[in-house]
Amino acid sequence: MAKRILLKLSGEALAGDRKNGFDEPTVRRVASQVKILTEEGTEVGIVIGGGNFWRGRSSDSIDRTKADQIGMLATVMNCIYVSEIFRSEGMMTSILTPFEIGSMTKLFSKDRANKYFSKGQVVFFAGGTGHPYFSTDTGVMLRAIEVEADVILLAKAIDGVYDSDPKSNPNAKKYDSLSIEEVVDRKLQVIDLTASMMSLENRMPMIVFGLEEKDSIVRAARDEDIGTRITV
Repeated sequence: MAKRILLKLSGEALAGDRKNGFDEPTVRRVASQVKILTEEGTEVGIVIGGGNFWRGRSSDSIDRTKADQIGMLATVMNCIYVSEIFRSEGMMTSILTPFEIGSMTKLFSKDRANKYFSKGQVVFFAGGTGHPYFSTDTGVMLRAIEVEADVILLAKAIDGVYDSDPKSNPNAKKYDSLSIEEVVDRKLQVIDLTASMMSLENRMPMIVFGLEEKDSIVRAARDEDIGTRITV
């Protein structure tokens, strides 16, 4: 079982059937699984996308840099909300961002993250990398490498990595295991290219699995047979 994991959640997944905003029962299901892991001694960091509020530029009138900044703030809102749900379930949490946001978050540093982990807190990494033109894929990879996580858990809407879109191709093949080199060579859109190259260079493994599967987060963290393993 991994000592320290970094869990990536999509904003859309947290919205459930609502498609936007928050679905509290979904978030509480995530919280109950993370609580099990923390009680077993696993250190958990979390990155959340912002797609339940904002996905890129809504019109060509908005500058790309400004659009990405809006997306960064969407991830902060998500982390504040999810953090509060976690707290209501009895966990201690902290939120770190790469830029100052008054008293709502703390400024990220590796030392600060490690201090919070050592206290048994769930650490939320919000705000992406703090720079435009970088996705939350790159953000989660960067933070995982910086805090020396053992593995990244990518909780998605589908139950693993396929050779084509299973929604449009009923014969799509699911992979049980892939190397990160195969992901890049086959152009499988698991994570973006920047994050893929960082995984390759820094030997950061991943597990891709379906969030809606029963106890999927716990099973992935325990290295059980679930989803698709990305090896390095």
